[in-house]
Amino acid sequence: MYTDLEGKVAIVTGASKGIGEAIARRLGAEKVKVVVTYRSGEKEAKEIVQAIEQSGGQAIAMHADVAQEADVKELIRKTVETYGTLDIMVNNAGMEKPSPSHEMSLDDWNQVISINLTGVFLGCREAIKYMLDHQIKGTIINMSSVHERIPWPLFVHYAASKGGVKLLTQTLAMEYAPKGIRVNAIGPGAINTPINAKKFSDPETRKDVESMIPMGYIGKPEEIANVAAWLASSESSYVTGITLFADGGMTLYPSFQAGRG
Repeated sequence: MYTDLEGKVAIVTGASKGIGEAIARRLGAEKVKVVVTYRSGEKEAKEIVQAIEQSGGQAIAMHADVAQEADVKELIRKTVETYGTLDIMVNNAGMEKPSPSHEMSLDDWNQVISINLTGVFLGCREAIKYMLDHQIKGTIINMSSVHERIPWPLFVHYAASKGGVKLLTQTLAMEYAPKGIRVNAIGPGAINTPINAKKFSDPETRKDVESMIPMGYIGKPEEIANVAAWLASSESSYVTGITLFADGGMTLYPSFQAGRG
């Protein structure tokens, strides 16, 4: 537990399921006042809020489409109106939509880029603007992926968006470090989330994915939430501009494991 987090205010986008849910629950357990945002999972978001409150924390659910500038501005405004400030911004909302690159529609490209990259930019911009105006040495955590480093056929829009998140994170970290605002990213590997449930339920597919992970197993959302809590806390006070890969070693070129190659 990180006692310095108690009483701080955090927004977690895309928090109605998967990694976002796990981060919201973990921050709630740290006694952070959590804004659980959702685009379509209102029922799930309210259930998460209820669970946080039942465990002694504070939380509210808010609707926001992170690709819409007006929604992000309103999200910040309502958060400050409710809790009085903003200390932690977790830009987690994201999506993927596989397609052969030569067949990918412009609409599909734009949808993934708008949520995964433009949404992160808007969340960062509005959070930083508030933090600067109120002299808050806040923390921003962006959700990237191992695919900011590893190419991913059929997911060119997703990989491009995460590559963009990497340099967006690094650029903002450099730009606002003198103001005491830290900006970092998390790069999850294969995580057992609802979006992956169908894929990982097939034994052969699961075995194939696990063969690409040196640690040999699919990660849990809570393992990513642990990283987020550390990055949000003062325990990481000298860390900015990194992507912290939580991937069981997937980015370590596992095909060379055991001396192959």
